[in-house]
Amino acid sequence: MDLWTLFIGFLLGIIEGVTEFLPVSSTGHLILAGDLLWFTDDRAKTFEIAIQLGAILAVLWLYRGRIGENVSGLSRSRAARGFWLNLGIAFVPAAAVGFLAHKWIKLYLFNPVTVAAALVAGGIAILVIERLGRPETTAEVENVTPGQALKIGAAQCLALFPGVSRAGATIMGGLVFGLSRKAATEFSFFLAIPTMFAAVGYDLFKNRGTLSASDLPLFAVGFATAFVSALFVIKAFIGFVSRRDFTPFAVYRIVFGLLVLAYYGMKGWAF
Repeated sequence: MDLWTLFIGFLLGIIEGVTEFLPVSSTGHLILAGDLLWFTDDRAKTFEIAIQLGAILAVLWLYRGRIGENVSGLSRSRAARGFWLNLGIAFVPAAAVGFLAHKWIKLYLFNPVTVAAALVAGGIAILVIERLGRPETTAEVENVTPGQALKIGAAQCLALFPGVSRAGATIMGGLVFGLSRKAATEFSFFLAIPTMFAAVGYDLFKNRGTLSASDLPLFAVGFATAFVSALFVIKAFIGFVSRRDFTPFAVYRIVFGLLVLAYYGMKGWAF
């Protein structure tokens, strides 16, 4: 395997790790980066799916203590049972819609122009939500109610549109439905575990025919860089949300999305 391909794997792994848990759309950034790097074949699409596992493992590692406590407490702790029940409730809406609409979404929505438009729309939505008055009723993840979990799960369905951002949809949904910034962010992290394991597993199974042993170095590089970069970003992001709102991410989305639309408009894409 040539060094250029490995460099692409390294770069896309960093992009995945940095953007997966921020409200900026990792899928959108990978689609745009892949298009600019001419890395868009079937192997590239499978690679972009597989490296998400690296980012997810970063969550499992950083929150291994709390996850372990909730696993060991299933038989004796109502809070632990409620934690897993809420994740299950929140997981179902996007899983059901994604399963039914997966083929259509991949066929019609995975292109740079729809991603850029979603980046702009999502940025505007974040600005609106940040400026709305909303009651904060839930300070910690452990206090999320099943009703709140279901609503956040419904919000996650919006992220099936590439460019919206799974993290953005669930965090903003959490804020709208009464969670604190920290609780909304952590619930988004935890919800990513079943959601992304299911999505990645389903996509890898469907695209298993595109993989070969010769691709292992590429996948290993992307997986490792996604894991390491996600570790740093998750820690920094939790510190950020305890002090600031999400306006900087909204501004970034809008500016970046408009630049991408202008770029592809000059290339002659049909809007």
